[in-house]
Amino acid sequence: MACIKTLLSVGACMTAWSMTTGDTSVPKAQNVHWTSLDFQTILKWTVEESEHTYTVMYSEKDHNWMDVDNCFSMSETECDLTQQLEASNKNYEADIRADSDHLADEFGLDYDFPHTYAPMFNPYKESNISALEFSITDVDEGTVILNITHPLTSITVGGKQQTIKDILKNDLKYKIIYSKSGSTGEKYKIADSSSAEVSGLDAGQSYCFMVAAFIPSRPKATQLGAWSTQQCRRGDTHFTQDLSLGAWVGIIFILITVIIVFITTTILCCRRNHKRHKNIQTAESSAPI
Repeated sequence: MACIKTLLSVGACMTAWSMTTGDTSVPKAQNVHWTSLDFQTILKWTVEESEHTYTVMYSEKDHNWMDVDNCFSMSETECDLTQQLEASNKNYEADIRADSDHLADEFGLDYDFPHTYAPMFNPYKESNISALEFSITDVDEGTVILNITHPLTSITVGGKQQTIKDILKNDLKYKIIYSKSGSTGEKYKIADSSSAEVSGLDAGQSYCFMVAAFIPSRPKATQLGAWSTQQCRRGDTHFTQDLSLGAWVGIIFILITVIIVFITTTILCCRRNHKRHKNIQTAESSAPI
């Protein structure tokens, strides 16, 4: 009888343990990573299919953890921390906690729910910068000015929406690539001003330009922003310099055709005149004297 009671007790313990183990298998957030463009910073992750929710907290390195109001017990798998992190030159970390009402009811809110830490992130040094826009103003035959405009960010200060220049200030430089139209030889220039002067251009030549934000104070991987669309300044060149290969092939074909037609027509005319002249001579020689 004692053995039976022991076996029953062991069975009950095993059943309770298996139930508890099954209940606590809450899927953790996986593939946690940051995406940030023009200082709009979003934390993203993936989860196994489940009905659980997730709560995000963030902290400046070695500081207290803070809640994110719009990322509490959420079913989505991303959290926008732009307003919390802004564009600070500080290192931040984040924690994604998997929530479970059942476990909270059973063990209380102090239960150590499964959670995943995000890698450290510094928005000022790591946020990607989108492509700049610019226009070209001619100064003289050998000099132009590129007038560069800055992308807006999602950050506002005093009711004013900030540009990347407002945030990066003197850390923001501009990298310029330019070359003669149709040439593969490129030249580079780093400019401090958004009104960037490019001189030393060959008079009368067409040049094409591209610009990108350049932040040399950053780590190399995030120093350069996206390149702009290429824009070209037309020089005082002859129209033939702008013709494509296909246009040249067409022109040559037309010229060859015209030459062939001219030669053929000339030969036919010569033969006809020669034949007419010969017939006249024959008629004159056969006429009675």
